[in-house]
Amino acid sequence: MNFASVRIITDDVNRLVEFYEKITGVSAGRPAPVFAELVMPSCTLAIGHSQTVQLFGAGSAVAANNRTVIIEFHVHDVDAEYERLKPLVDEWVKEPTTMPWGNRALLFRDPDGNLVNLFTPVTEEAIQRFSGRL
Repeated sequence: MNFASVRIITDDVNRLVEFYEKITGVSAGRPAPVFAELVMPSCTLAIGHSQTVQLFGAGSAVAANNRTVIIEFHVHDVDAEYERLKPLVDEWVKEPTTMPWGNRALLFRDPDGNLVNLFTPVTEEAIQRFSGRL
C-alpha cells in the first residue's frame, strides 16, 4: 500500500489552489473544475469542491471545518520560508520554533482554516530520521 494524497474539501477551489501553489511553488493540475492536484515527489495534495462530497456520501466531509489534521511540508530552511511567506499568510499560529523532537517548525492556517506546518530537521537525530525519506 502506498500513501497517495491528502484531500482538502473547500467551497472555493480556486482560492485554495492559488494559495497552495504560492506556498509550495507547484502548479496544480485541474482534471475537472471542481478538483485540483498539486503533485509533489513525496505525496499529492488534492483539493476538491464541497460539491464532490456527494460522490463519497452526503455529509461525509464539511468544508473549512478541520481542527484535527495538520498538513505538513518538509522544507530546506524553515526560517527562510517564514520570511518568504509573511506576505501570503493571514493567520500565523507559531513562528519558527525548534520542537522537542528536533524539527524547526512554523505553523499557520490556510484560507479555510486548515493548519499547515513547515518544518526542517535540525538535530542530528531528526536529520537521521528523515535521511532517505524525502
